[in-house]
Amino acid sequence: MTRSEYRWLLPSALAGSEPAEDGARPRRTLRDWIVDITALLIALGIGVLALDSIKNQAGYTDIDSAADQVLGALSCCTLWVRRRWPVGLAAVLVVVSAFAPLAAGAVLVALFSLAVHRPFRPVLVLGAAAVAAGGVQAALRPDPTMSWISSTLYGTVLVLLVIIWGLFVRSRRQLVVVLRERAHRAEAEADLRAEQAQRLAREAIAREMHDVLAHRLTLLSVHAGALEFRPGAPAPEVARAAGVIRDSAHEALQDLREIIGVLRTPGDGEENRPQPTLVTLEALAAESREAGMSVTLHNQVADPATVPAATGRTAYRIVQEGLTNARKHAPGAEVTVTVTGSPGAGLTVEVRNPPPPGDVPKVPGSGQGLIGLTERATLAGGRLDHGATDGGGFRVTAWLPWPA
Repeated sequence: MTRSEYRWLLPSALAGSEPAEDGARPRRTLRDWIVDITALLIALGIGVLALDSIKNQAGYTDIDSAADQVLGALSCCTLWVRRRWPVGLAAVLVVVSAFAPLAAGAVLVALFSLAVHRPFRPVLVLGAAAVAAGGVQAALRPDPTMSWISSTLYGTVLVLLVIIWGLFVRSRRQLVVVLRERAHRAEAEADLRAEQAQRLAREAIAREMHDVLAHRLTLLSVHAGALEFRPGAPAPEVARAAGVIRDSAHEALQDLREIIGVLRTPGDGEENRPQPTLVTLEALAAESREAGMSVTLHNQVADPATVPAATGRTAYRIVQEGLTNARKHAPGAEVTVTVTGSPGAGLTVEVRNPPPPGDVPKVPGSGQGLIGLTERATLAGGRLDHGATDGGGFRVTAWLPWPA
């Protein structure tokens, strides 16, 4: 909600009426009717008390009494429009109250409504006018039991009490409006944060599925292609390829179950299942060699177990994606994986391969994995570069932070 919309809604919220439709005047609610009737009865009650006090004035005739009663009744009846014209109504009643004591109750109710629904400046002006009108009335219609100063002070105290009460009610309603708006905004922000967290979780799961399953499915594709193009291969070789296909399919299903388990398990699933680290790089290279790749691993880190788990996991995914890309885009080429680094200097991972010996196959969706790796490295606080080498090969180089 913008500031202008908030200011537009504030008067109706302070009034307590239902919002208008199509620009019409707000409808009176049951609460409005109860409040208005109560205000009318209070004004009439104060008028009756004022009538009892002025009966003993010298020279007070029946005509004066009838005129005062008519003006007092009319003043009380005008309170029904106090919600629409609080300033104008209060101004008129202040003038009338200077000559009609029975309008005092209506004036007090009008000032209260003015203090509730309008800013402080008109309240201050009309409150001062009401005090002045009380002094004029005390001079024109003196009370035989009180002096002019006492009557004026008494009226001033009543005006101040009513205005202070109205300002208190206004501030409380403003507080309720602000708190309600904050609650709505907090609820909207919570929904937005939940939506963003869900989107980030989906992206993380999609990236994890790509990094893990692409590696397994590529092994399946390589060995299935070998069986397709060599139908007359020796039985041991066929059995070996079938075994690799079976193992890769089984491991792909296991990885898929683990990733789906992250969706079903509350909390951080990354901590609830084993994650690859820099220590498992040798197993990854061995798995690729079993698939027929030529992989050379140079892990120059003195103690891979000392590398932080998050950094090691990111390095593992980078090497895994590099081997997968080399298998898809440069089949038969030798892949060299080099890992160097130390605490404080960071961890450097490089996957390099020369151009393939034969034709390069066309693989759909090329480049998506490298985009995911770049995002993964950036989120880890590092950087990733990739591109073709001078000899026509390809390289992927990443640097990851390794705190001292």
